Amino acid sequence: MTDIWRLSATELAARYRAGTLRPSEALASILARIAQANPTINAIATLDEAGAKEAAAAADARFSAGTPLSALDGVPVSIKDNITQAGLRCAWGSELYLDYVPEHDETPVARLRAAGAVLIGKTNVSEFTLGRGNIDTKAFGVTRNPYNPALTSGASTGGGAAAVASGFGPVTLGTDGGGSIRRPACHNGLVGLKPSTGRVARRHGLPIILDDAEVIGPIARTVDDLAATLSLIQGPLAEDRLSIGVPGPHEEPPAPKNLRVLYIPQFGDWKVDAPVAESCAEAARHMAALGHRVTTGRLPVDLALFEKHWPTFTQGGLAWLLRGKEWRGKIGAIYEEMADRGATLTAADYIDGLAAFREVQAQFAIAFQDWDVLMTPTAGALPWPADQFGPPHNRAFTGIVNAGGLPGMNVPCAPSADGLPIGFQLIGPYGADWLLVALARQYEAAHPWADRWPPL
Repeated sequence: MTDIWRLSATELAARYRAGTLRPSEALASILARIAQANPTINAIATLDEAGAKEAAAAADARFSAGTPLSALDGVPVSIKDNITQAGLRCAWGSELYLDYVPEHDETPVARLRAAGAVLIGKTNVSEFTLGRGNIDTKAFGVTRNPYNPALTSGASTGGGAAAVASGFGPVTLGTDGGGSIRRPACHNGLVGLKPSTGRVARRHGLPIILDDAEVIGPIARTVDDLAATLSLIQGPLAEDRLSIGVPGPHEEPPAPKNLRVLYIPQFGDWKVDAPVAESCAEAARHMAALGHRVTTGRLPVDLALFEKHWPTFTQGGLAWLLRGKEWRGKIGAIYEEMADRGATLTAADYIDGLAAFREVQAQFAIAFQDWDVLMTPTAGALPWPADQFGPPHNRAFTGIVNAGGLPGMNVPCAPSADGLPIGFQLIGPYGADWLLVALARQYEAAHPWADRWPPL
């Protein structure tokens, strides 16, 4: 019999409805799995066992009465530790925030709670969710990859991705400001969606330090689970002007046909590890076999615009955040350097960055007149030692998608010879989130990955 903690959100919900499993039983299995494996992986920052048991008991009662609230009612979900959850510490990976307990749920968390999801706790992040590809903080230590605990699970949603891959609940909420959902999903063999800017409304969260580039989205083992989560957390909120009027469908379309797909195997001169290049090239061939018109080419957007101006947002945003705080000696050395550089920036530097990103957005819009979807590797490198920063080429493919405000999604493809996960990235026009979900579902049906589990 399959361990309960291995079941997807969709499978859990089906058993709840059939009366063959109760949410409290599923939670008990997942809590036991966390107790067994988290000491090795270190994915969990704060476990809310009492709150989760209370929520699961309430879900038990709803299913007994035949009144479930949603497709995720009673399903255990973890939350990244830079997304606020009322009454639970939100440390942002930093000693500066160890005592911060927010009074409100951030909007997507509130929507999951209202849908009956069982919120099990917060997952580890790199400090201030900036980082350089791994999670190794003074406050919470090193987070590891369940496929090889000597290696990183990625950043900054590495804790959430490692949690889902390890069976600590089938779904997690993450944030993505430059690839922080997609790359950890890639390194852990999962699907992960960075939604279009505004697709998922935000209110009552931590200070925004990456302008409009950072969004909240789901990571899951299956497309079914990701789609169910996105359905619940998306949608406008009057207090978040960015969320008003996001174009495109708000539900999954039929299986796409005959899409014009531009496969971009390399960005500029950035290196791509050979196993990644080979697996993603094979995935592009599989995409063509599904009936889509796949052409190999180069990025039709000026990458230099992003590379030149991105540090303005990371450094300037951190310097702004730390104003008035006693932070020297209390944060990681790389963040001290970033904050010092950020303090030297001018308002004109910031406006230059905003103008550059507007041009990136315009160039993407022009490109999508010729292409329906862009396809790339998600991460240029395989996972590296967990206590080391990542190689620069690891992050080459993702950040410019954030500058463009576009949806981007990691989809697993064939792993490396030694079993490490690899993924490719789908990029769509602004608002085309559900097209990417539909295309990922089509690929998943032809090349399933959900039965791949780490040896942990």
